[in-house]
Parts: sequence; C-alpha cells; structure tokens
Amino acid sequence: MKKKAEESQLTLRNVNVSFPIYQGGSRSLKKSILFRGSGGQLATDASHRIVVEALRDVSLDLRAGDRVALIGSNGAGKTTLLRAMAGIYEPVTGTVVSRGRISPIFDIALGIDSEINGYDNIRLRGLILGLSSSEIEERMAEIVEFTELGDYLDIPVRTYSSGMMTRLTFAVATCFSPEILLMDEWIVAGDAGFLTKAQHRIASFVERANILVLASHSPEICRTWCNKAIWMERGQIRAQGEINKILEEYAIASSAV
Repeated sequence: MKKKAEESQLTLRNVNVSFPIYQGGSRSLKKSILFRGSGGQLATDASHRIVVEALRDVSLDLRAGDRVALIGSNGAGKTTLLRAMAGIYEPVTGTVVSRGRISPIFDIALGIDSEINGYDNIRLRGLILGLSSSEIEERMAEIVEFTELGDYLDIPVRTYSSGMMTRLTFAVATCFSPEILLMDEWIVAGDAGFLTKAQHRIASFVERANILVLASHSPEICRTWCNKAIWMERGQIRAQGEINKILEEYAIASSAV
C-alpha cells in the first residue's frame, strides 16, 4: 500500500562520508593539488590512513512537497550526497533516516544484460529499481507500448541500436510513481522523434514524486522543477534556502572567482 504523501521525509544528521586512499602514505604537493581540485579534504582516519572527506557534517530535513536542487562546482559533493541519501554510501558518522521508498535515478541503463531479450531486461531493471515482480507485470503492457519496440523485445538487446536501448531503459526507469526521487542530472532521452514524448513522460514522473532531490548544473532546469536549493562546496553545505535566492548567491560567487 502506498504511503500517504505527507508521510514522506528524508533527514540527515551530521553526516560524514570519507574514502580511504590506499598506498597514499605521502602528502606530496601533487596529491594536495589533486584533492584540492576534486573538492574533497585530505585527512587521516583512526587507522592513520589518508582519506578524502567527501561530505563533512551535513544536516538537512526534507518533507513532502520539497523539490531541492543540489548546486555547486564539480567535486563539491553533490553526487556523494545523493548516494548517501540513497544508501549507496554509508556514513562514517551521522545518520540518514527516510520514510517512503527512495528511487535513485543515476544510471538508467544499470543492470541491463545484453544477452537476454527486452522483456526479461524490463523485469531485471524493474527489480533493481525496487519494484516487485507483480508490480513489473502490472506495468509491462504500458512499458512495451511506450518503447514502440514491438517484436524487437523478443530478441537479445545486444542487437539493439543505442536509440532502441535508450527507449527501453527510459521506459522502465519512469514507469512508477516515486516517493523520494533522487536524480543526478536531468534525463534527456532518445532521438528527435522520441524526445518530445520522453520529455512529457519525465515531467509527469517528476511531478508524481513526493520529494525531489536533483543535482544539476542548469539554472533553468533547477528553477523549473525545484522550489529550494542546497549549495554544496568542498563537501559541506554552504547555503540552503529558496531556489532563486540561492541560485543568485551562487552565480555572484562563481562570477567573482
């Protein structure tokens, strides 16, 4: 049974995520420059290993109706934060608590097996997205119709063109109503003939989400779909608040660099 929209929430408390650098015993100038550019901070953990602190003391509260843009330069921690929210990265310290099914849309082609046919790949990808077997079968006819692939779904996907593969993966990725939707960049799918249809579908998909967290470098996309923004910098939240205010502050800071 689907949870009521008002019950969806996502809370992070003092979340820290770091990655050890193996064979990294030297604090050379080269390494310091490398990690300064990546946005992470060099530190040592309890075992005296060099680590990159990808997230540092991140706290936030998201509720139903929140549409949050994650903004910041490359390496600022946006993708790491999304993966921590999704449970892919476990915090070294701190907690991530969610209520509602989390749907991470990071790589829509994840889990595709080139040796099996389209129908079986729909089932496989659906399971990876967290759908039950019965939910997948309930949606099968609609997915098949949307792909417009017809008899090609009976043959191995290694025979598909890139455009056909995009139609298949996109149709599965957007076939359900997400509760907490995490997106690393906006999805753009397909050839010119399919693009308009795909954009209508992704718009409907996002609108059905109770909570949206979208990492994007496009101010236009952020303003269109989000009502709040979180500005990440060097693994920390530099500012958060109403979307236009934070985007303006970020633009001013970026132009001053």
